[in-house]
Amino acid sequence: MLIKYRKWDSKTKTSIILEHLEQQVPVATICNKYQISRHLFAYWMKEFQAKAYKVFDTERQSKKEQHLKDENKKLKRIIAELTIELKKTEYELNKEDDL
Repeated sequence: MLIKYRKWDSKTKTSIILEHLEQQVPVATICNKYQISRHLFAYWMKEFQAKAYKVFDTERQSKKEQHLKDENKKLKRIIAELTIELKKTEYELNKEDDL
């Protein structure tokens, strides 16, 4: 008999793991319900535990990204002002040369 492989998305994996953790459903029951092996469930659980801390990193990352975006905008404004100033100076120098 050929086993059909399924792809599980991250939300489904998370809900399966949380069903086990929050409702204290035994692993065997979860595996039978979703037709997954204990090995696969253990792998998902290990990945879930290893990467769970990243949930709390997003806010700090977002603040850092926002700071970088603000800094980038500020630097672009400075470059624009300096470019305008340079163009004015070049125009004035060219104007004086023509006299």
